[in-house]
Amino acid sequence: MRVLHDTVAELGEGAFWHPERQAFFWFDILHKRLHAVQAGTLRVWEMPEIASALGWVDRDRVVLSTETGLHLFDLETGEKRQLAAIGADDRSSRSNDGRADPWGGFWASVMGRRAEAGRGEIWRWWEGELRQVVNGLTIPNAICFDLSLARAYYADTARGIVWKQPLDPKTGWPEGVPDVFLDLSSEGLNPDGAVVDAEGRFWNAQWGAGRVAIYDPDGRFLDALFVPARQPSCPAFGGPGYRHLHVTTAWEGMSQAERAADPNAGKSFVGEVEAQGLPEPRVRV
Repeated sequence: MRVLHDTVAELGEGAFWHPERQAFFWFDILHKRLHAVQAGTLRVWEMPEIASALGWVDRDRVVLSTETGLHLFDLETGEKRQLAAIGADDRSSRSNDGRADPWGGFWASVMGRRAEAGRGEIWRWWEGELRQVVNGLTIPNAICFDLSLARAYYADTARGIVWKQPLDPKTGWPEGVPDVFLDLSSEGLNPDGAVVDAEGRFWNAQWGAGRVAIYDPDGRFLDALFVPARQPSCPAFGGPGYRHLHVTTAWEGMSQAERAADPNAGKSFVGEVEAQGLPEPRVRV
């Protein structure tokens, strides 16, 4: 993999390829910035609050997941309008992982600012309705969706577990109880952001392991892609034919000595892979 841009994020997250702009977007959560690179040119938006994930509505409008909820944001004018309040009155929490679903909804997670145990939740917004779908997590991550529309994935990074949640294939709302998809705790692995490819394989950034690991839909390990930074946080397919994997990383929590030993920490990377991704679904507002 090669460095996408020299921009360094303390906590890079929210990797996203915009299908109409043909641009890669990502956040520096702790410094309240949204970045985009298009044809080698960097653009930066300073956010008034922590923002960590997005989905696209059209060429200029995106849905932002922030510390106060979901907002419709115009990339050109800067106009912002709240769609749903999530944790707006709780200054001890912030947004984390999030992703649009195949039904045009958006799943957004929140967690304690100090990663307090059990404070993490996942919410779904669809057709104007907001519901909590998961609670009791610590660091909610890896939100993505199986190609069959029969399940969602999500993880608790702190526990090292990824679950698969059955969904109503018509509406996308959870039905039934989640099952463990991957238990990585015995391997000392920390599942962070994830995405599903065109063959239904689960690509998971593993914080602290310097890799994106690939699993089949039954949870069998297939391969791992080396990332030249120790703390990868989120993958996204993009580029020509969706055959390039983009990965964000972070230097959060590192000592000066650790940063010196990991000079690429916080940069975003891209590389062509022997797989094909899919465009992210459009959010319906």
